[in-house]
This record gives sequence, C-alpha cells and structure tokens, in this order.
Amino acid sequence: MTAHVTIQPKILYFGTPVVLLSTENEDGTSNLAPMSSAWALGQMVVLGLGVTGQTAHNLRERPDMVINLPSPAQWTAVEHLAPLTGRDPVPAHKRGFRYEPAKFEAAGLRPEPAELVRPQRVAECPLQLEARAARITPDLRGEFVIVEADVLRVHADPAIVVPGTQHVDPTAWQPLIYNFRHYFGLGAQLGHSFRSDTPTAGRAAVVA
Repeated sequence: MTAHVTIQPKILYFGTPVVLLSTENEDGTSNLAPMSSAWALGQMVVLGLGVTGQTAHNLRERPDMVINLPSPAQWTAVEHLAPLTGRDPVPAHKRGFRYEPAKFEAAGLRPEPAELVRPQRVAECPLQLEARAARITPDLRGEFVIVEADVLRVHADPAIVVPGTQHVDPTAWQPLIYNFRHYFGLGAQLGHSFRSDTPTAGRAAVVA
C-alpha cells in the first residue's frame, strides 16, 4: 500500500453539497448566495458563512431563509453567482467579486414565494427547505459564523419523491457536489444504510 503524504491544501471542501441560500435584504428583496458548508442534524441544518457577507448580515437581523439544493445540471447557474456579492461596498478581502443586487436574474433563476418565511425559493431547485435561524455564533477565529437553522417546511419536485410516501427517492435525487472547488454529481449507488426507509438494489447488494 502506498504511504500517505502530508499536504497543506488551501481549502477543505472535500465533497459537500452545494446550497443556494436565500435571505431577506433590508429592502425586502431576496439575496441569493452559493455555499457548500452545510450539513443536517435531524430537522436542523448547520451552515457555515463568511462573517462579512450579505447573507450573514441578513440573518443577524432577519432569521428567515430558504436552503435551496440545486441538481448537477444547475452548476452553471451556481457559478454565475459565485463572483457576486450583495454587499455594497464590496468587502476588501473579496478580491475579484462585484456587487450585484439582482442575484436571481444574474443567475438566470426564477424566484417563487415561500410559504412560512419571507425570502424567496429558487423554482428550479428540486429540494427547497424553508428554515429559520435558531442560533448564530462566531467561529473561534472570527472569520465565519455558524448558523443553526430549524427547518420548517420541505418542498420537493414530485419526480424525486417515492410515490405515496414522504421520502426522497435517493435513486432519483442527485445533489450538486462541490469537491475541492470543482462541481460533480453522484456516481452509481454502492448500497444503502441499514437505517434506510427506501432500500434499493445497489452494487454492494449483489456481491457474491
């Protein structure tokens, strides 16, 4: 077996789902920001955000949000948003960014109303989670904020739901994955957890 080598990567985005996070600006419009530091704990989603961004600013004042999960086919819309910021003036450390208040239009995405929160949903995203920040805390270095958000309502494209159930079909749904600043979808299923409510045949299940 090859020995490991010690490296110092600039970032540690080791394959995490992309989120388009919509929050409410002071004037009632919706800001839309791509991010990849998000993970779920039951009915809560934990988000990591830059401390100086418009999203963090909005959530400190107005805790409502929509956690929109794009599919791999929407990676170009995500990348259109990547160099944009809703902060004016642009924070000094965001070199190469430009101010853009009309994020939906810039990404070619269609807003639609949420039901329980004020920010708008992204119509094209197959999964949309309406949520509200329950707690916002700084990280130890003061560079990020950690947001614990209670999910209030989940909207799913019928094409990714197991018919007659409340379950997302893992064979139909694919998240967009951000892997060391490159975009990916998922490969073929390998198997499923013993806790799965939607067991499907995978390669692990047919090993002789």
